[in-house]
Amino acid sequence: MSRRESILREMGLAPLWRQRGRAVREEMSEMAPAAPSPDHAATPAQDARAQRIAGMGWDDLAAAVASCRDCRLCEQRKQAVLGVGDPEADWLFVGEGPGAEEDERGEPFVGQAGKLLDAMLAAIDLKRGRKVYIGNVVKCRPPGNRTPQAEETSACFPYLQRQIELIRPKLIVALGKPAAETLLGTEVKVGAARGRLFDYRGIPLIVTYHPAYLLRNLTDKAKSWEDLCYARKTMANQADGN
Repeated sequence: MSRRESILREMGLAPLWRQRGRAVREEMSEMAPAAPSPDHAATPAQDARAQRIAGMGWDDLAAAVASCRDCRLCEQRKQAVLGVGDPEADWLFVGEGPGAEEDERGEPFVGQAGKLLDAMLAAIDLKRGRKVYIGNVVKCRPPGNRTPQAEETSACFPYLQRQIELIRPKLIVALGKPAAETLLGTEVKVGAARGRLFDYRGIPLIVTYHPAYLLRNLTDKAKSWEDLCYARKTMANQADGN
């Protein structure tokens, strides 16, 4: 058994799942333009804050996130979770927000969903920290792991924007609906957005399911694997100059 077959078995895709029809979507779909990002700086104070964040380097950004009190999520957090990985990554994976284990350890995707994400990365020959950066839309755990509210994502979005500007990834993978909607600035249905190439400020963006969703909906793991193959093909096309 090959290493990839072993990993796919761990992901629950045994016997080895293969795409039907086109091998790995040989033809990239037409890049779908994103709607303008939500207006996250509606007041002069928010404008000034966003401008300050836009000028930060990694050290200042980490300090700002750690001490941030700009939304109510800070009230119950144990620690803010900036992100983890290669600061010059080609791949950027963006999730929703920290869970209980992430809040304890200060690193994104370290619980069961994180183990699944690591397996997903390994299936396409990737590993966190090696040309990969992993982050979230919000940096503090929402109570009860609920979906972040609009004012919370609005407060955190300048941090994510700055992370993207510093990393300059070649491809962004939005994990789940909240991440996709925050980055694209429009309503997103993951099932309908899959298999399409979107654009975030000139960076190709692909939408797929969040690993936590896949843990609850095992039948959609095969669709997620298809999305990973599409992402890998998209990255290869970039390297080839296509």
